[in-house]
Amino acid sequence: MRTRLSLSLSVAAALLLTSCSGGSGDSSGGDGDVLRVATEGTYAPFSFHDPDTDELTGYDVEVARAVAEELGMQVEFTETTFDSIFAGLESDRYDVIANQVTINPEREEAYLFSTPYTVSSAVIITRADDDSVTSLADVAGLTSAQSLTSSFNDVATQAGAQVEVVEGFTQAITLLKQDRVDVTINDSLAFLEYQKTTGDQDVKIAAEIDQPSEQALVFRQDSADLQERVDGALASLREDGTLAEISERYFGEDVSGQ
Repeated sequence: MRTRLSLSLSVAAALLLTSCSGGSGDSSGGDGDVLRVATEGTYAPFSFHDPDTDELTGYDVEVARAVAEELGMQVEFTETTFDSIFAGLESDRYDVIANQVTINPEREEAYLFSTPYTVSSAVIITRADDDSVTSLADVAGLTSAQSLTSSFNDVATQAGAQVEVVEGFTQAITLLKQDRVDVTINDSLAFLEYQKTTGDQDVKIAAEIDQPSEQALVFRQDSADLQERVDGALASLREDGTLAEISERYFGEDVSGQ
């Protein structure tokens, strides 16, 4: 009896260890079957929930799914606020960020980037009845609603604006309409999608910022192998027209930078 009980316990322990191993270590660096992807889920048209089905969708989401399929992997999404998205990557909660992260020198010192899959420009958004802002220089001394860790926050700060920290684009627009901030700086594609889907004419693009930026997938510094594999997948998706197809579906034009 003791022998059979010991054997049963040993088998159970082995099964438990196998289960634990498969749920974490195998998916952390692209060695297993799951690509863990972080995204906001509240940033249309890049990452949002379809109002009819509540399914997570968007340009970035579809690009991540296409990359995973090209790599022969399942994809697992984690939704989080932008200001906590990098901390989650560093703590190995996911393998990659797909959320319109702009490449800049500061981030390149801390993370690895894929080849860009979006090229876009930033715009200054004001209330529709505000004609005081016509260029980036005009935001000096104004209050701008920005996510703390976004590249748009850097643009606003360097232009001399006082930043009101928000969780994302939707909250920034809300504060702007409530006259609690003067401006917000964000992606032109995000604003045009917002205006198209909501019909909101209370806010407008006051000025474009002539600084085109490139967005890419983000990895930890220890994920060079996964980065290289993802770059290969993006190259294939660019060559066979998949990136252009996804882009046309969401924007009516190719913004993938081909």
